[in-house]
Amino acid sequence: MPQKTKNTPMMEQYLKIKNQYQDAFLFYRLGDFYEMFYDDAIKGSQILELTLTTRNKNASEKIPMCGVPHHAAQNYIDILVEQGYKVAICEQMEDPKLAQGMVKREVIQLITPGTMIDNSANEAKTNNYLTALHQEDKCFGLAYTDLSTGELKVASLNSLDQVLNELISLQTKELVVDQTVATAVLEDIAPLKILISKQDEIKENAEVNYVIQDLQNKIEIAAVEHLISYLSTTQKRSLEHLQRAIHYEPKYFLKMDHYSKRNLELLENSRTGKKNGTLLWLLDETKTAMGGRLLKQWIDRPLLEKNKITSRYDMVNLLLEYYFERSALQENLTQVYDLERLAGRVAFGSVNGRDLIQLKQSLQQVPKIKYVLDTINDGSLTKIIAELDFVEDVVNLIDKAIIDEPPLSVTDGGIIKDGYNSELDGYTDAMKNGKKWLAKMEKKEREETGISTLKIGFNRVFGYFIEVTKANLNKLPKERYQRKQTLTNAERFITPELKEKEELILGAQSKATELEYQLFIDVREQVKKQIKRIQKLAKAIAAIDVIQGFAVVSERQHFSMPELVENGADVEIKAGWHPVVQEVMGKQSYVPNDVSMPNDLNILLITGPNMSGKSTYMRQLALTVVMAQIGCFVPAKSAVLPIFDQIFTRIGAADDLIAGQSTFMVEMKEANQALSHATKNSLILFDEIGRGTATYDGMALAQAIIEYVHNHVHAKTLFSTHYHELTELSENLKELSNIHVGAVEKDGELIFLHKIQKGPADKSYGVHVAKLAGMPDELLVRANEILMKLESDSKGKNGSSKVVKNMAENVVDVEKGLQENVEITGEEQLSLFETPKKKSINKTEKIMHKIKETDLMSLTPLDALNRLYEWQKELRK
Repeated sequence: MPQKTKNTPMMEQYLKIKNQYQDAFLFYRLGDFYEMFYDDAIKGSQILELTLTTRNKNASEKIPMCGVPHHAAQNYIDILVEQGYKVAICEQMEDPKLAQGMVKREVIQLITPGTMIDNSANEAKTNNYLTALHQEDKCFGLAYTDLSTGELKVASLNSLDQVLNELISLQTKELVVDQTVATAVLEDIAPLKILISKQDEIKENAEVNYVIQDLQNKIEIAAVEHLISYLSTTQKRSLEHLQRAIHYEPKYFLKMDHYSKRNLELLENSRTGKKNGTLLWLLDETKTAMGGRLLKQWIDRPLLEKNKITSRYDMVNLLLEYYFERSALQENLTQVYDLERLAGRVAFGSVNGRDLIQLKQSLQQVPKIKYVLDTINDGSLTKIIAELDFVEDVVNLIDKAIIDEPPLSVTDGGIIKDGYNSELDGYTDAMKNGKKWLAKMEKKEREETGISTLKIGFNRVFGYFIEVTKANLNKLPKERYQRKQTLTNAERFITPELKEKEELILGAQSKATELEYQLFIDVREQVKKQIKRIQKLAKAIAAIDVIQGFAVVSERQHFSMPELVENGADVEIKAGWHPVVQEVMGKQSYVPNDVSMPNDLNILLITGPNMSGKSTYMRQLALTVVMAQIGCFVPAKSAVLPIFDQIFTRIGAADDLIAGQSTFMVEMKEANQALSHATKNSLILFDEIGRGTATYDGMALAQAIIEYVHNHVHAKTLFSTHYHELTELSENLKELSNIHVGAVEKDGELIFLHKIQKGPADKSYGVHVAKLAGMPDELLVRANEILMKLESDSKGKNGSSKVVKNMAENVVDVEKGLQENVEITGEEQLSLFETPKKKSINKTEKIMHKIKETDLMSLTPLDALNRLYEWQKELRK
């Protein structure tokens, strides 16, 4: 950058302000544009696709610059913020015409990814959370808020894993930290791609004192104080809509880490990252933005208290019984705008006349909603009906003050109703009478001059005038008018009388516009005093909206009310189904299945072909549990369920390249999470554990995991596998039972029954699945030959029973052999510890050895084809 001594006073001012906001794009107001300079201009022009120009073009050191029109700035701001940048808005604080010297400018707001409040229609049902973190030793205070709604919650967390899980679950875009947060913690957070902002100073203000009044924990108070201080620093305006901080603990809710939420596709499709195809997509029949956001929160945090869950069941059941009343309720809810965010805009001072009309129309629906609920209330709705405050004083105020169709601008007048303010009515009357007088004068002058085209007009520069075309100038009596302006085809004149009326009319209009703005501000301030009432009402409306949505979905999908057993461990689901898959496939195509796990049965070992529905069966149980504990009816003919405290899943193959972890490492970490934290009240879903490594390694791990869950955890567990040898565990593990997904072979074709049956599957049908995938016939024939030979060799040398029963001993023997430098040979050796044999072997034997050591069932069809091709090449050498 050039030296400051070379800069103009304006650029000196710019650099001084920019120095305070070095991590943000500075939008510097110049007339009708926001300008960017230096690096901001270069980078901004690339991101926003703007033309890059220069200031001081004739100077030796040109200043890069680009700009955007102030009236269209919001679109550009949104683009920058959505890409993770901050934008500082620097405004002119005085009228340039009245300023002496440089126009005073200040940053009036710093817009960041976590403080965006102008959400698009597509994001109306999504929260935008700003999170703050405070650390003391190994404990963390974590607070988060949605600035647009005022929601504020805080928790104490005991590990970094808990912090990471909360950040991912909240989908926070910005994290505020202070000097207490260790560098190592920030390094672990970095892969999440969350914008990190610093806020060390705590600002004492009324908002901080108000929001922390219910908190006791010092670490939580510190997190909230830094969060509010950051908001105060960046937003530079009222935060009166922030609600009192609510303490929460993750253990208050059904716990699911972000891996499990991703695997179950609760809120986000794991393939597309969108809502479509998720549980949220299926259940979202909400009619309001508030209801949509609350539904997401309920799905993300299912309940653990039976009374709270069953109270939701009762409300859903009641609305199910009253179809016509429910339809009327939906119609009323459709006309309710986003009360939470309207309240936020009132507090922020960004509300306009149309927002206030939306607020009035929304509040006018509340008596109608209450009437519908009163007519069907059997006692289950009493508590929520009591929350329906009509806020009549706000409705009456807005109805009396604001016209029904106000303009967008609040500073140009035309927003206040006639009769609201006598002084304004006087100005309005003067303007109306003045315009009537002008019309009379125009008619009179036309009659007296005989010029039918004579007209009285208005120009912002010249004011009111009498215009006569040049063709009619000869008809004007001399000195009748005073010449004002000459045009090509006409002359414009004034008279003393017209000038007097002009001053009266324009004076009244200017005063009226100024007064209207002050009256609007007064209305806004009166509404602001009722924000807490509006927010409380919004929560009740949102809950009603979610409940009616549950009733709609439950009726359409034929869900049933589950029976919760608070202190039991029985799982008994009759004719259950995966609700999302059935919605996509259609009811006629989906085969329902039972899940039966009585108190003395904790593990179901599931075998069967690929694509037969094992993973779907596992997921449908987890989704049924989630739906039951958020208060929705469930996809089953009937269901008896315990209240689960946690759900752990390991389903599907995924790696974590950012953290440098392979698929198998992720699999082991997810499995370890379950083994380390699950209780007897938890639900565990393990799909194909162990397939990411060599056959015997994988089988050994799978068996050890099953035994550990059986002997130590005792959680309800579904474990699917292709290791058929593991089915023999049922002989020794009394809490384990075998089930399989049925499939039949007919005329060489594989037919999936998608029906869960007792006992183990007879085989995996891997080659048949490859056939379904369209693999070449020649390859399939060869694969079948290899499979039969491998099966024959396995039975002849050391059958599956021996492999399973002696797996643990084999591991110990190999470890002992390695320690004692003793060569281990034979089929019992695990591939993980394989060492080259000392004697030489020919090419064919090498290939045969590779075939024997290859687990075809763990390969994809394409991998199998590649392996066969490589072996063929080696044999032809």
